[in-house]
Amino acid sequence: MKTFALAAMLSVAASAGFAGGLEEPIVEPVIIEEDTSGSNAGWVIPVILLALIGAAAAS
Repeated sequence: MKTFALAAMLSVAASAGFAGGLEEPIVEPVIIEEDTSGSNAGWVIPVILLALIGAAAAS
């Protein structure tokens, strides 16, 4: 009976070992998204223009 149990255990282990087959796994490509935002200096020029317009209007 021990021989039968050992044979059953080995057959289960062998079938689990071959379950995946020999094919290479399909790996999806990794997509890296780059940050497309610029620097924070984009608000400086409009603020300077508003200050110049305000200074011109005040004088």
